[in-house]
Amino acid sequence: MTGPTITRRALCAGLAAAAVARPAFASPASELTARKASVQIAPEGYPATEVWSYDGTIPGSLIRARQGARLQRRLVNALDVPTSVHWHGIRIDNAMDGVAGLTQDPVAPGAVFDYDFALPDAGTYWYHAHTNSMEQVARGLSGPLIVDEPEAPDVDRDEILMLDDWLLDPETGGFIEPIGHPMMMSHGGRTGNLVGVNGRYDFALTSRRHDRLRLRLINAANARIFVLRLQGMVGWTVALDGMPLDTPEALAGEIILAPAQRIDLIVDVIAEEGEPAGLLMQQDDDGWVALADMTISGSSARAARPAPKALPPNPRTDLPELAGARQLEMAMEGGAMAGMESAVFEGQRLGLRELASRGQFWALAGQAGRSDTPFASLSRGETVRLRLTNETVFPHAMHLHGMHFREIRADGSLGPLRDTILSLPQVPLEIAFASDNPGKWLFHCHMLAHAASGMTTWIEVA
Repeated sequence: MTGPTITRRALCAGLAAAAVARPAFASPASELTARKASVQIAPEGYPATEVWSYDGTIPGSLIRARQGARLQRRLVNALDVPTSVHWHGIRIDNAMDGVAGLTQDPVAPGAVFDYDFALPDAGTYWYHAHTNSMEQVARGLSGPLIVDEPEAPDVDRDEILMLDDWLLDPETGGFIEPIGHPMMMSHGGRTGNLVGVNGRYDFALTSRRHDRLRLRLINAANARIFVLRLQGMVGWTVALDGMPLDTPEALAGEIILAPAQRIDLIVDVIAEEGEPAGLLMQQDDDGWVALADMTISGSSARAARPAPKALPPNPRTDLPELAGARQLEMAMEGGAMAGMESAVFEGQRLGLRELASRGQFWALAGQAGRSDTPFASLSRGETVRLRLTNETVFPHAMHLHGMHFREIRADGSLGPLRDTILSLPQVPLEIAFASDNPGKWLFHCHMLAHAASGMTTWIEVA
């Protein structure tokens, strides 16, 4: 199912080109209120959209704190449905993880819940609803979470770019219903017809030649894989999913950002005044289009600077010892055109037709949806090798709560720390992690329609 297309080019046609000031994120507060709001997501002339939001904005309030501090927020549920908050990527106390039905009860309408946890790691994170996530995140319940290093890198500005898309009816401005359409759930997921940054379809920056910027990119979309590249800038990747790289890596080509992934870039502006610059997105219909325009005015220096230094490492990020690691296998099955025969759902083995009638189109290791027992029970400190086999025809952004992992490459080397990794059809993938955070931790596809219709499991660390 697809809705009427609202492309960036179509929306911009006939509109005067102008630099748009960055929207100011709301200031952090001791309360975080989930409520309905009317927000102008599409351009003026289109109707406003009724969203579910944190504190009335899209995205929600910026939460920013120092590494080592405690984050304390009281969730106030002013919606008419239960909700909860997951603090994505933070190595958190299990009771604070926000997964309704696993780590806490959902917060009822009119009720509150106090989140209180330490922030061990600096980096770029985000928070979002984790009760009926597919619908609640699609309607707007997400926001950025930044944990600052004790000493910030040498940059002129630190910019947060939260990428998202929305599936809107151009006539009403409302979200196209139903949110969980079977076609979307059994295919690639809910992909929007309007894309934007920080809640705007026409997001833009201003800069000077030779400015050095830190760009924090967050993919908050329900299912879209962003393929990006820089224009008028050169840059280095300095962190993935909040975790610093040992050595900054020069960008050479495209940036692929799957749902829930983050990437920290340090970039130098090299465009002259009047030349095009910004962040480009690959769009099937229009080729490369501007996702975030940048207007260049003047120069801040006569020459470019040397390559940036690495960010300070986060604690407890040593490479896992693979010798003697516990080996686990997980097949990803289901979806359209893949022919899954059966899976266990709510304690019964059901055929594909029966699963589909119950809204289940996918399975992990033969299990559709979260079961009463964990996929694996692990000892604290145990090293795990998990081999993922993608037997579907779709990519999946697999996210582990509570811990980060490393990809085991074909040559046996270990990749950078991540909390979300993109699994491609029929491409072998193996990850390794140390089970050093006790509790019940979700493992699921962050194409949220896939998670809602079968691709959700959990592990338990003693």
